Amino acid sequence: MIGALIGDIVGSRFEWNNCRRKDFTLLPPACFFTDDSIMSLAVAQALLDCQPDASDLARHAIRQMQTLGREYPDGGYGGMFARWLATENPQPYGSYGNGAAMRVSACGYAGETREQVQRLSRVVTAVTHNHPEGIKGAEATAVGVWMARQGASLAELRDALTTHYYPISFTLDDIRETYSFNETCQETVPQALEAFFESTSFEDAIRNAISIGGDSDTLAAITGALAEAYYGVPETLRQQAMTFLDPRLAQILLDFEEKYPPRPPRSPQE
Repeated sequence: MIGALIGDIVGSRFEWNNCRRKDFTLLPPACFFTDDSIMSLAVAQALLDCQPDASDLARHAIRQMQTLGREYPDGGYGGMFARWLATENPQPYGSYGNGAAMRVSACGYAGETREQVQRLSRVVTAVTHNHPEGIKGAEATAVGVWMARQGASLAELRDALTTHYYPISFTLDDIRETYSFNETCQETVPQALEAFFESTSFEDAIRNAISIGGDSDTLAAITGALAEAYYGVPETLRQQAMTFLDPRLAQILLDFEEKYPPRPPRSPQE
C-alpha cells in the first residue's frame, strides 16, 4: 500500500513540471499527497469495513471515497470525479481514466486468489470507472500486486501482464522524450508497468516512472504499488514518506497494514 502513496508523493511536484531524468531529489519538502493517495486509502478503508465475502464492498467503496474526497477537497480530482464526489446518489460514468488504476492496489493485498483479486478490483472500480478500459487498467494493477506478493519473478510478471492485459512493445528509452500527459488507463498503465519491469529496486522503479514525464504522480503511484509488492520499501524511505501524511490518512494505512502486512524489503541477494 505505501508504495502507491510514495509514488504519488514523489510525483506530486512533477505532474505539471515533468522531469525526464532519474537524478532528482526524491522527497523534498515541496512534495505532497494528492487524490491518488486519498483514494487509495479510501479503497483500503472500504476493504477493511466490508463483509468477509465483500458482498457490500461497492457500498463501502462509494461511502469511503465520498467521505475522504469531501474531507480533502483540494486533492486534485478530475472534473467528472469531483462531481461524483458531490453527488448524493452517485452513479458510474463510463470513465476509462487512470484514476481506476492508481487507487486499486489494496485489492492485491485483500484477495487470497487471483480470481478474488480480479473481483475486488472490478467492484471498487465499477462504482465510477465502469468502462472496459477502466476495469482492465485497475485489474492489471491489482493482479500484478497480488502476483508480486505471491513471489512471482519480474519475468513472470512481465509475461502475465503483457499477455493478458497490455502488450508492451517499447522501452522507457524509446518514449522518454516524446511521452506526454495522458489521463487514460490505456496510455498510463502500460508505461507504469514498463517502469516497474525495467527496475532494479523500489526506488529505481519510482525514478523510472518519473523520468518519462506524463501524469507523473499517477504513473509513479501505479509503479510504486507493484514495486512495493515485489521489492518491499526500505524502512528509511517509509519513515520519510509517512511524514507527508496527516494523522487521519496515516491511521488508515496503519490499520490496513495491521491486517495485511507489507513484505519486508528484499535483501541484495534476492
